[in-house]
Amino acid sequence: MMNEEYFFESKRGKWSQPGVPHKDWICVDIEDLGEPIQICEMCESQHIRYVHFMQNAEYDRILQVGCVCAGHMESDLIHAKKRDDFMKSRANKRKKWISRKWKISRNGNEYIVADGYVITVFFKYGKWKALVKSEDEQFEKWSRKDYSSINAVKLASFDYVTKLLSEIEK
Repeated sequence: MMNEEYFFESKRGKWSQPGVPHKDWICVDIEDLGEPIQICEMCESQHIRYVHFMQNAEYDRILQVGCVCAGHMESDLIHAKKRDDFMKSRANKRKKWISRKWKISRNGNEYIVADGYVITVFFKYGKWKALVKSEDEQFEKWSRKDYSSINAVKLASFDYVTKLLSEIEK
């Protein structure tokens, strides 16, 4: 449940600073920090875990804010809440990701089909890599980074798919 109380108690932080727009912001990205370790840059009072990256043509930088501030900034609290709920759902799925049943390909690589993507992980030249491909084969992305363990590459591939899905959610 969102705590909107702090927003209406008093307009703190950048809400009270001249020159900071209050409307017409657009969410350009969202990220899960794993726990509430950051302070919202708009109200400057709420600890946030799910960071909404907000951009406004009238302001010179992107602000990292919580759900409630994001909703007020874009004048759409419901949409901000849906983004937050999406990230919470993905966080729960991420906890179970490694222990899910992965299949073995003809080449002996582990793969899984999830969320419209086929994720294949493989060991090559002493490092773990991944391939993320859409089920319709219209999209394909190889990992640029090498990983030291199969679990690390599986989690990185999950995070990448989450990023792709969050683009759709915006």
